[in-house]
Order: sequence, then structure tokens, then C-alpha cells
Amino acid sequence: MSVPATKEGVRLLSGNEAIARGAFEAGVKVASGYPGTPSTEILENFVQYEGVYAEWAPNEKVAVEVAIGASMGGVRALATMKHVGVNVAADPIFTASYTGVRGGLVIVTADDPELHSSQNEQDNRHYAVAAKIPMLEPSDSFEAKEYTRLAYELSERYDTPFFLRTTTRISHAKGVVRLDEPTGPPFAPGFVRDPAKWVMLPVNAKKRHVVVEERTKALREFAETFDGNRIEWGDRSLGIITAGVSYQYVREAFPDASVLKLGLVYPLPERLFREFAAGVSRVVVVEELDPYLETHVKALGIPAQGKELIPIVGELDPRIVRRGITGEAAPVRAPEAVPPRPPNLCPGCPHRGLFFALKKLKVAVTGDIGCSTLAALPPLGAMDTCVCMGASIGNAHGMEKALGPEGVGKVVSVIGDSTFLHSGITGLMDIVYNKGCSTVILLDNSITAMTGAQENPSTGKTLRGEPTHRLDLPGLCRAIGVEHVYVVNPHDMEQTERVLRREISRPAPSVVITEAPCALLPEHRKKVRPVYEVVPDLCTGCKACSRLGCPAIEWLHFTPEEAAAAGKKATQKGMARISPLLCDGCNQCPPLCKFKAIVARQS
Repeated sequence: MSVPATKEGVRLLSGNEAIARGAFEAGVKVASGYPGTPSTEILENFVQYEGVYAEWAPNEKVAVEVAIGASMGGVRALATMKHVGVNVAADPIFTASYTGVRGGLVIVTADDPELHSSQNEQDNRHYAVAAKIPMLEPSDSFEAKEYTRLAYELSERYDTPFFLRTTTRISHAKGVVRLDEPTGPPFAPGFVRDPAKWVMLPVNAKKRHVVVEERTKALREFAETFDGNRIEWGDRSLGIITAGVSYQYVREAFPDASVLKLGLVYPLPERLFREFAAGVSRVVVVEELDPYLETHVKALGIPAQGKELIPIVGELDPRIVRRGITGEAAPVRAPEAVPPRPPNLCPGCPHRGLFFALKKLKVAVTGDIGCSTLAALPPLGAMDTCVCMGASIGNAHGMEKALGPEGVGKVVSVIGDSTFLHSGITGLMDIVYNKGCSTVILLDNSITAMTGAQENPSTGKTLRGEPTHRLDLPGLCRAIGVEHVYVVNPHDMEQTERVLRREISRPAPSVVITEAPCALLPEHRKKVRPVYEVVPDLCTGCKACSRLGCPAIEWLHFTPEEAAAAGKKATQKGMARISPLLCDGCNQCPPLCKFKAIVARQS
């Protein structure tokens, strides 16, 4: 798409940066969200603009409720989240469809085909249909900015929240974006009392439902003439219906084909579908994940092909699209000899010591979303379940109730600090209220780590980095009713294991908080700590240290001749070595070596 230059010029922006810019140009004053790949960078960029307010909320439900309140107060508002965050925020979203808006309200859902950093591949276009909230879907960074601005205008024109759907490729790929001057809503901020609109008692909600249906009908008419829904005529032997990033793949794979490109994916333009289908010999629907467009096209009686040609799982690319439509055989390529590199906890990660202890204790570990999920992989292999944010605590409680008295001391829950505040608190309440006896291990590493070190209510800083009240995690747990709350340093392996052994056998609820900063925090990295090394003459090659799975611990393989030359027994095949470049000085590995071969490096 051509990008006309203005006096402000153009920029190369990612889709997330473009959405932030579009929100700024639209005059958005309040933005709230919860960090989650691939949406995180939207608020991190938006907060840098002057005259705006942006925050990290404890979870996506709160973020949407904040944005709704700002809209009620007469300003344009933004809520951002990844696709599974919409599940958390669904309650206020569905009702906001009924109340409508005052200031424009846009909800970004960043979907994650291929599960680059997610627990599922859900397709959130279905939310637009279910909630009866219109949805725009950009196909590049230019449209990401333009559609964001447009969404606010349409939100106010049609008295509705608007979804803006992106996917990982749109969020992170860069493209040329035109920069324009900021605007704003055509009215002054201020709350206008209107109980019939804002108070969703059944008597009011029934009337608002009628408004929603009338609005949807008007938006269907808009969809027919919206220039983001357009036919690009080409070779009429093949007509492809597509949207979002799939449009880019289609254009690369079939540059001469006729294409119906959709920008508004709900409501859909039925007359435009019929016009396009009548003008081509063959109709193929190309879309990632579910047959959303395909289902609607076929419901109109239009013969079309879709998921019988295009995969329903994972991301697409031009090769997959071309092969699917033409039936060409995939080119045969010899697999590259790349050594496997499974994801791993960082050197010095405080979670490693905890999971090493849990593996020794041989308990079932119900886990949660976050860096700690990596402990499910070898060599730690110390996490047994992972469902969604906050589920670890409820899972542990349910498992304990299923096992009965025999389950005491056999199940623990592990959850990060940000995840606990997101949706774990209610699970802990449930354990106390319903007389459970599960042990909850709360990993407090002073940050929301996996999504890129964002602040949360327990860090003492806001999204802008400003000092704020720091939540007292032990005090919160005690306020819920947990009498046995203990804080340990997970780098102290002996203390951690001792406290865990005691608490998991306790026939009462308990919380163990492992308190140590993320190894990647700048303030942690500035501290001077010892770097450890292996004394060759003391190492026996027992591999006890390697069971930690620390990337800093390497293994040197010896031939019998090399071992003999090094003064070792001919039967020894190798020894441990600690990389001085990777060692964080966490002190987790020295206690594991009973031969005292791991010592602080002498500078």
C-alpha cells in the first residue's frame, strides 16, 4: 500500500508501535492493559507520548473496566491484551457491547498463531460475533495505525466498543507508517448521567439489546462500502478471499489473482462477497486458524474452498498458501544439522533452586504461566500441569480434594508474583475458605519476567517507572487467612528444601514465598557477585551439578587417553566446567558437589 508523505513524514514502525501511534493521534487519554506477547509493546510505546495516561493493570478484566470508565468519562480509551487475555476480560466486554460508549473505546486482541508464546491458538474473531462488537483487522503496520484511528471515529459514530485484532506477525513486523497530527473526540471530557445507558439492570439491558441489533444492521451496511473491504480484480480464474497478514501471503503467492481483501472482519459484507464470487471462476478462502470467513461465505450459498486446502493449525506463509491452492508438491530440502536448543531458565534464575528441591521431594507440581513453566522440561522436569493464568492454585486444591487425606504432602502449587496478583488470589481464598491444606509456592522475582520485565503491583513502580505503593505479599496472604506464611531465599538450597519438606506435610494451608530478583534485572546485574569455577583435580565427573540444568555449567568430554594425560582415571569420560561469561554467582551449584570441586573463582 502506498504511504503518502506529510510534513511530519513517515516512520518504519512495528505493528505494535503503529497502534500506539494511532492511539496517540486519535487523542487517546487513558490506556490500560496487562503484558502478554504479542501485545506488550503497545503500551510500552504509548506511555512515551506526552499528555497521556497509561498503566499496567493487575489483569485484563481490570484493564477493560478502567478503559470503560474512561470512555464513560468522555475521553478516548484503549485496552490491550493478548488473545487469552480476552477470556479474562470477557465479562465486562460483553456488557460494554450493550452500554456502548461516550469516548471511543478500542480493545486490542493480539492473537498468536503458531503458539510462539501461548498455551493455545484460539481465534478471537469469534469474540466479535459472540459479543456483537465490530472488529477491524490490519494487514500491515500502515493499516495498524490507520485502523486504530478509524476505530475511534467509528466507535463514537456507532456507539460501540471496537475490537482491533492483530496477530504475531503484524504485531512485530515493521512497515512504513505515515505520521499525522493528533486529534481527539468532538466533545469535552465529562460524565453524563444516563442510567438507561450505563446501568445494566434487566429493564435497561433489554432496551439496549435492541440498540445493539440496530447498530449491527447499520454496521453491515457500512461494511459494504468501507474502503478497507475492497476487490482487487486480476486473473478471474482464481478469486481469493482473505484478511490480515494472510493478505500479504496471498499477494506474494498469487500476484495476478483476483482478491477480496477484508479490513472489517465483523460484520461482514454479504453483497461484496456475492459480487466477488460472481466475477471469478473459483473461490478460495485463505485465513489462519479457524474457517471463520469460510463459514460465512458458505452460509451465503457461495461454493468455496478453504480448510481442505489451507491448514487450520499454525501460521501460514506464501509457500504454504501456494502449495495448498495449486496442489504443488512441497520442495524437498535436506534438514539442516542444527543442534537442539530447548528453552531454559537463565543462569542465576532463582526458580532453578526451588524446582531442583521439588524434584527431590517427588511431589506433584501444579504450575502456572510464566518463566517457571520452563521447569517442566528436562533436566529439572519438576512441573506437571499448566492450564492458564492462576490455575495452579485451584488445580492443587482440586487434586488434593480428589486424593483425600492421602493427598496431603503430595501436591504443591507454584505461581509467579505477577500471575498470583493477576488471578491467583481468589484460588488461595478458596483453599482457606473450603478448608484445604495445599501448599502454595509464590515465586517473587520482583518483576513480570517472561513478557520482558514489566512492573506489577508488587514491584513498587508504575508503567512509567515512577515509585508507588509496593504490595506486601506476605501480608496479603495472611489477610486472606493463611496462618503459615514463610519467605525463603531460593538460592539457599538447604533452607529452601527444609522449609518445603515441613510445609508440604502440614495438614493446613501454607504459603512459601521464594524471594530473589530476576537475574536479568539491571539492578541485579550491577551487583558484584562471585563467579564460580570447577577445580579439575577435585571433579570426579559425577554430574551432580549438571542436574541443575544451568546453562553456565558445561561438560567436557574426554577420551581415555586425554583423561590419563590429565592425571585422571582412564575410566573417566569428562568433567564439569563453569563458563565465566555465563555464571551469575547465584551459589546454587556449590552445595551440590560433595567433593567440594566448585569454588569461587580467584580474580
